[in-house]
Order: sequence, then C-alpha cells, then structure tokens
Amino acid sequence: MTSPTRRITLCAVTAALVAGAAGCADIDGSVPRTTKQGAAATKRNAPAEAPESAVRLIGDGSTAYTGVQPHVSVPHRLKPGQKPPQFVVFSWDGAGEDSQKLFSHFRAVGKKYDATMTYFLSGVYMLPGAKKEQYDPPQHVAGSSDIGFNDAEGIRDTVTQLRGAWLDGNEIGTHFNGHFCGPDGGVGTWSVPEWKSEITQAKAMVKHWRTNTGLTGLPPLPFDYDKELAGGRSPCLEGQHNLLSAAREMGFRYDASGNGLQVWPKRREGVWDIPLQEVPVPGRAFETLSMDYNFMFNQSRTVHGDPAMYTYWGDQMRDGLLKAFDRSYNGNRAPLIMGNHFESWNGGTYMRAVEQTIAAVCTRPEVRCVPFKQLVNWLEAQDPKTVGKLQGLAVGEAPKEGWAAYLSPQPSGAAPGRGVKKQG
Repeated sequence: MTSPTRRITLCAVTAALVAGAAGCADIDGSVPRTTKQGAAATKRNAPAEAPESAVRLIGDGSTAYTGVQPHVSVPHRLKPGQKPPQFVVFSWDGAGEDSQKLFSHFRAVGKKYDATMTYFLSGVYMLPGAKKEQYDPPQHVAGSSDIGFNDAEGIRDTVTQLRGAWLDGNEIGTHFNGHFCGPDGGVGTWSVPEWKSEITQAKAMVKHWRTNTGLTGLPPLPFDYDKELAGGRSPCLEGQHNLLSAAREMGFRYDASGNGLQVWPKRREGVWDIPLQEVPVPGRAFETLSMDYNFMFNQSRTVHGDPAMYTYWGDQMRDGLLKAFDRSYNGNRAPLIMGNHFESWNGGTYMRAVEQTIAAVCTRPEVRCVPFKQLVNWLEAQDPKTVGKLQGLAVGEAPKEGWAAYLSPQPSGAAPGRGVKKQG
C-alpha cells in the first residue's frame, strides 16, 4: 500500500530538485541570482503561469506534483492567413544516462540552441536487476528484457537527468520496457490488453524507483507521470495497430511509432499519429527514415564500420536532415520529426550529425524546436479547418497563391486554394 500524499514547502523541495543549487530556488526551478542581469534572466525564463505554492509528493515520493512545467510556451491559434511556424521535434529512444553521458550532453546542447526535446524513457532503466522479476512482459517470462535492466548508479544518474530535463521544459515519454522485436513474442504480436499491461508497468517503474532502489535520499521526479506521459514510440517501430487502441484507452495523446512522409500529422483512432519520416540520403537514389539507426544500417549495416568512413557517414546524415528541413521550411511547413539513440555507433558520428543539425535549424527564424507534446498542444489549439488545409499539402508543396491567401477564410462557394510542388 502506498503512503498517503504529503505536502511540503515548494522552497525546500525545488531547491533539492535543481542539481547544484546553493540555496532555495525560484518557482521556475532556477537558482536565484544576485546580479540585475541574473534577475532579469530569471524573470524572462519564468513560466507563463506560476505553480501552486506547495509540492505534493506522490506515492512513495518517487514523483511529485510541482506545478506548471517551466519553459513551456503557450500555444496560440494562427490568425487568418498567418504562415505556420516550422516545428522540429528531436526525440531520443530509450533515454537513460550511462558512462557515455550523452543524455546530459544533449540537455546542454538543447539549452544552448533553445531546443526542447522528447526523451522516450525505457521503464527497465528505472528498475534494478535485483528486482527484475517485477517486470512481467507480455509473451515472455517474468524478468526478461532484450535491453537488460539497470543498477543503482545508473538509476541515480538517469533520475538526475530526467529531473533536470523536465525542469528545462523537455518531455518525458515512454519507449515502453523490454524492447522485444520480431515475430516471436515481439511487440508486433501483442494484443491491446498486452499493450495496456506494458504501459501500466512502464508507469509503475517510474513511480516506484525509490522503493525499488532504496535511493530514498534523492529528490523526487518533479512531475506526476500519469499526467506527464502523453505518448511514446514502440520498439523497432512495430505493433502500432494494437498500440494505438491501447494508447487511446490509456490516455495517450499521440504515438510516434509509425513511418511516413514529411506531411502534417493526422489523428488515427483518436490519437495523433506523428511518424518518423522519409528523408533524403545525399548521394543515394533513395530516402530513409529520419533516425540514426536507419542511416547507420544503410551505410554500414554495423555499429562498427570502417573508421575511414565515419566522417562521411555523419556528414551524409546531417546533410540529409538539412535537406529535409529545407523541404519543409520552404514548402508545406510540415513538422520535421527525428528519432535517435544515445549511442556512439560508428565512432559517434551520428551524435555529431544530430548536434550539428540542432545548431543549424533551431536558430532559424520562425523555427520552434519542441517536444511532441508541445506540437500536439499547438495542433489542438488551431481551427480544425486550418489543420485540414495544412494536411492537404504534399511533401515540399507550398501554397501557389501564398500562405496569406491559402489560410484565409474562403468566400462562400469558392474553391480551396491549390499548392505548387517545391523541389526538394
């Protein structure tokens, strides 16, 4: 039985939540500064709506309600004829902090370039190996996982990064748990009830990491995971059909498990279907999905390819993503969706490519590098007729008559505007 919800002061908990805080933190999670410049920065970074004046610990204290998430923009409906912004979503599968320190590295990259992202957490990264039997995966024996479990140090480091990521304005989604792929018990064979079990267990691992690890001295994650969790990406992009039904019943707002094209997303079974996208591979006569794994597979088919090719392969991925960005930015303005892993495949060349892409696109005018949840918030804030028009534009297609005419209300009986194909 879980302990009752407790209330303690915001000052005491938030100061503990911020790594390295020397004293009490302001309500946006930033450490107070004594200079005028620092005070101004704190004011600029404060959330639009201040959180409540107390933190509520949830269950065993692994998570807590700490108010409105800092550094999250409020979506605004487009005015008639207004050009949509260019959304770019960088996402990470199986997010966890290990000896490579890539989670913390890309948090710093995001802050440098004003980019917030989605971190899809694998639940088993919050469960120590000694407690692995608590995980009862569908169609597999209890305690099984194709990606293993974590240890106390790994969980401690991952919790620290998850806490900081959320306070930075990033999203914590799910990559589910055991990462089972293929025809023999893989997620593509799971039923709707089995997916619901997997989601329930993913939540439980996050909500009880303190009990499972004994790391009771660490501050809680600063969010209610039942409310924070809005979507995920399935292992190997398999099993989306039944996952969508389960996700809808479990309160998900989107799913990122599909594969598609650079067009505006649509709802499927009441859930926003926001897939990875086919993007150019410079120098090759085909396109591939916008994920580091897919570039790696098409280049070397191994994570330890020819070192002489590392630079070329990373440049090829970066340049392909930039071509994809230009195709949307100058065309239909469809959100550019990218997925990656915290891995040093082929000498870390794909991590370099992602970082260079972030630096190149997130600094452009009218670009918003945001998590999936913020993209969904924006889509749901729009006039459905406007979203319908955006969804009608093909890859690289910009309105022939211009955005102002295309997204302006049509006179009664007028035919809708038509686009013109832009070369990508």
